[in-house]
Amino acid sequence: MSKLNSHPYIPNFGAEIQAEMLREIGATSVDEFFECIPDELRFKGKLDLPEPILSEAALKRHIEKIAAKNTSANEAISFLGGGCWNHYVPASCDEINSRSEFLTAYAGDPYEDHGRFQALFEYESMMAELLEMDVCNVPTYDGTQAAGTALRMAARITGRNRVLVPALMNPDRMKAIKTYLSPDISVDTIEAANDLTLDTARLKNKLTSDTAALFIENPAFLGVIETRGGEMARAARENGSLFVVCCDPSSLGALTPPSGYGADIACGEIQPLGIHMHYGGGRGGFIATRDEEQYVQEFPSRLFGIAPTTHGEWGFGDVAWERTSFAKRENAKEFVGTAAALWGITAGVYLATMGPSGMAELGTGLMRRARHLANKLAALPGVRIPTTAPFFKEFPVCFRDTGKSVEAINKALLVRGIFGGHDLSPDYPNVQNTALYAVSETHTQADMDALVRALAEILKA
Repeated sequence: MSKLNSHPYIPNFGAEIQAEMLREIGATSVDEFFECIPDELRFKGKLDLPEPILSEAALKRHIEKIAAKNTSANEAISFLGGGCWNHYVPASCDEINSRSEFLTAYAGDPYEDHGRFQALFEYESMMAELLEMDVCNVPTYDGTQAAGTALRMAARITGRNRVLVPALMNPDRMKAIKTYLSPDISVDTIEAANDLTLDTARLKNKLTSDTAALFIENPAFLGVIETRGGEMARAARENGSLFVVCCDPSSLGALTPPSGYGADIACGEIQPLGIHMHYGGGRGGFIATRDEEQYVQEFPSRLFGIAPTTHGEWGFGDVAWERTSFAKRENAKEFVGTAAALWGITAGVYLATMGPSGMAELGTGLMRRARHLANKLAALPGVRIPTTAPFFKEFPVCFRDTGKSVEAINKALLVRGIFGGHDLSPDYPNVQNTALYAVSETHTQADMDALVRALAEILKA
């Protein structure tokens, strides 16, 4: 190891190179260098940190011991969802997104691109086809940022400063959207009806002259399908508001896409499209609109297009580059990031692998699994499904009449190698002792039977 750098991972760590740097700036010590920081702001003493592990082999062993304490969805049957799902990831997705020209590439330019621009163009094209929209972006960081960005787009287009969103939204998404729109755009909520879908009468009463957008999730956070989307779109349009729909792309082989019932902007999360859970993400968000200038110019994220070259070939590059933060810098509407581009390529591989028939089979299969499991659970004593609305992939299960809490049930399920549904009680005071259960195409009949048997035993005890 070089005497100039005694630490394998921290650059410029060696004593000689530090001394050279100090001489260059005219300081005699590191402490003198930091004298510009007021004394009352300095930390006194030593940080409570473990000693460094200098050997890569020892570090690997240490991390593996920590990781071994976890129980993953490979060891247990997982019925958790609520924004991140254990879908099957085809081997082609991992194989292609690990290629160096995709995995290590940054923003780049056409002359140094080795297929990434085309890969992202193909992703955008397949997403637009799935959504039946004209334009789709290179992914944002996640579906929540896509939702926040879509709402800010709507506010700029309409010149209004208020949005309506469902009260029963994912609580993390709700917090993020409120933060993202603060302070100049206010967020008002729409309560749900008894079947957990949006109450359209309340919705219409809350539309006012300052409402920039009506925002819904379809399927909703609790899995229910909003079947009155067309009615909501008409109400928004009559009020001069935009209709923004956040959807699950894995549902679009079975359900009408948002454009089919009047959405002006569609958005959502691409994690279901060939991306592993990765302790909460790989994540990426999509935004899609019609090919109209008022919408396209409000996209802050990258859009890739195709054009003929002077050599009679096809080239791929940015559309309306001047609207992005690459061009406008500090005057941009938002800042463009590249963190999720790899997941866009991955989702593109997934969509190409599945094809239209595969997406249709996926969507219908998820609906059938969810309905089948819900019927099985509703047959257990004291268990009920608190909605009469259709649902997709996820559904709430109420245990109020069983005499047992969701927390106690989930602990007992975990002992049996099963992750139970997400406990809704901490976030929704009006939805007590209810869990959100999710299924995916990885769940077999045996998996669902195991859950039903385990719950029957737990509820009897």
